[in-house]
Amino acid sequence: MVHIRTEREIELISTSCQIVADTLDMLSKYVKAGTRIIDLDAKAEDFIRSCGARPAFKGYMGFPATLCVSVDDEVVHGIPNNRRLQEGQIVGIDCGAEKDGYYGDHARTFAVGNVSDEKRKLMEITQKSLIKGIGEAIPGNFVSDIGHMIQSYVEGFGYSVVRELVGHGIGTELHEEPQVPNYGLPKQGYKLREGMCIAIEPMINLGVKEVKTDSDGWTIRTADGQASAHFEHTIAITSNGPIILSKKEAANG
Repeated sequence: MVHIRTEREIELISTSCQIVADTLDMLSKYVKAGTRIIDLDAKAEDFIRSCGARPAFKGYMGFPATLCVSVDDEVVHGIPNNRRLQEGQIVGIDCGAEKDGYYGDHARTFAVGNVSDEKRKLMEITQKSLIKGIGEAIPGNFVSDIGHMIQSYVEGFGYSVVRELVGHGIGTELHEEPQVPNYGLPKQGYKLREGMCIAIEPMINLGVKEVKTDSDGWTIRTADGQASAHFEHTIAITSNGPIILSKKEAANG
């Protein structure tokens, strides 16, 4: 079932999204060589709880942490541990929060110090693909128009789109209908309507599109060991175009 949210519900989703955006903004200064990943997770949990919210990922289907932290060839769902970040790595941080029964979801990929031109360009193009995908999220378009735009853009640079993991609806549950793939043909699936709230999250690989799951049952990494980048925004579809609810700037007016 695809939910159409009221203005009040969108405000509540936006509040949770702002908490997540502020969390990642707060963490940005700690993403540097030598930082333990588990310390990032602890800072995120403390911050989210200080906002009167709870970490949406912790305990979700048994996930043990507040953040998903995925380094270099890890695509998504990396479990925070005692590893220390190293110069030249890229690290995807995905974060969710729930407040007053409504969810926010947001992810960014960060550079640890100076990274290679290859990795930096991958991050840049993945982030741009998210913005281009969001631009397709208008009433009357279809869910697949978003993924088609993302796929067409990144494949033009020789990158590949992960197939097994997709964006999603969001609201009173972390993951709702519809699924929002980052690939596909245009004009397929659900027709987008005003009031829908969705999380769009391209996961783009430097090499092949294939992925594999680690023995921990969570960490997804590229099959060829090459780097992957991940960016995500929660948006609301309105008659005036998409509104990014997880954009840090909105918190500053």
